[in-house]
Amino acid sequence: MGVGFTVGVLGALLLAHAGYLTTQYRGMLKIIDEEFSGPPAGVVIELLLGLLLCMVAGFAGPGKFHSILPDSEENRIVKLPSNLDFMIFNHRGSVLPFDPELKLKI
Repeated sequence: MGVGFTVGVLGALLLAHAGYLTTQYRGMLKIIDEEFSGPPAGVVIELLLGLLLCMVAGFAGPGKFHSILPDSEENRIVKLPSNLDFMIFNHRGSVLPFDPELKLKI
C-alpha cells in the first residue's frame, strides 16, 4: 500500500467524520428548536481538508500511464501477431440480424 492509498483513506475518514459531526449538530439544533443554516466552520474546514486529501490521493495513486497503442513496444506483455489480417474478434454483435429491416423477436 502506497502513500496515495493512505492519504486517500485518511481523506475518506475525514469526510465521514465531518458528515457525522454535521448530523450530530443538526440533532442538537432540533433539541434547542433552532433552524439549520449550515454546518459550523470547523466542519467546513474538515470537509475541505478531506476533499483536498482525496484529490491528492486520486492524483498520486494511479501511478504511471501506459501506452495503449497496438504498435507500441513499451509495456507490452502480449505480442500481437505480425499479420493482423486474420485476427478474429468474437462479440455479441454476431447474433444481430444482418438485414437492417429485420427486427429482433423479444
